[in-house]
Order: sequence, then structure tokens, then C-alpha cells
Amino acid sequence: MKNWLKGLNISLFLIAIIGLYTGCAGNQNQFADNTDNANIVKVHTSKPIDQTVANKAKEKVIKGEEISGVKAVNTDKELFLALKIDQFDRFRLKNIEKKVKTDLEKTYPDHKILVSTDSKMYLELGQLEVKLQKDNTKMKTLKKEFNRIKSLMKEKT
Repeated sequence: MKNWLKGLNISLFLIAIIGLYTGCAGNQNQFADNTDNANIVKVHTSKPIDQTVANKAKEKVIKGEEISGVKAVNTDKELFLALKIDQFDRFRLKNIEKKVKTDLEKTYPDHKILVSTDSKMYLELGQLEVKLQKDNTKMKTLKKEFNRIKSLMKEKT
């Protein structure tokens, strides 16, 4: 009887190990470099609202391995980026935000750079990008929306 219980315990232990191994082995590609599948939507608008600074900033920032998505909008003197950060890297949000901001300040010294890792800012800038893409937005409206998003950002802090 003792040998039978001992054999049963060993069998259950092996089944548990195999189950854990197959569960963990199935998620191997979860932490793979995701810059291949990161979508950058370049905003092309009419001449009054030029978004080339925002598009170039997106291309530069998305190369970071901890960043999975970027939304950006610029006015004449300001550039606002919202970053989507991978789950594991969310422990280092402030460091990532600071690094991106300093890199962009070196690249675009004539723009005031605002960087946020908040998901609400990411969604708001995404909606603003869609409005700009439709070419219905004027510079005055863009600045108004930009200031509204900035006030939302200040509310958070």
C-alpha cells in the first residue's frame, strides 16, 4: 500500500511539472521584440498643420524596445507624445519617460516636449490624430484640443 501511494505521489508530481512546463513554454514569444508588429500611423495633413516633427519623433521613439506604441501631435512650438509601454517595463515608467524626453529635446530644441505614459493621454492623442488625418482641423482648433489634453495631463499629476 505504501509503494502504491508513493508511486501515485510521484506520478502526480510529474504531471504537475509537465503541465507547468507546457503552460510556460507556450508563451515564449510573449516577450519577443515587438517592434516588428508595432504600428506607427503617420499623420498626413494639409499644409497649414504640418505634422512632420511628430512623425519623425514617432519613428525615433518606437525603436526603444520597451515601447510598443506611440501617438504624437505637434503644434508650432510644442510636441506631445503619448507612449504605450510593455507590461514588464511599466515598473520603469518615469525613467523611460525622462529618457525619451531628453532625447527629443536634443533632437528638437525649438519645441517644448511633453511626454506621457498615461493610457488616457494615449487614447486622447489617438483621437486627435484621427481628426488631423481627416483634414478638418484648423490650427486654432488643434491648439484648443492640445491645451485640453495638457490640462488633463496636469490633472493626473
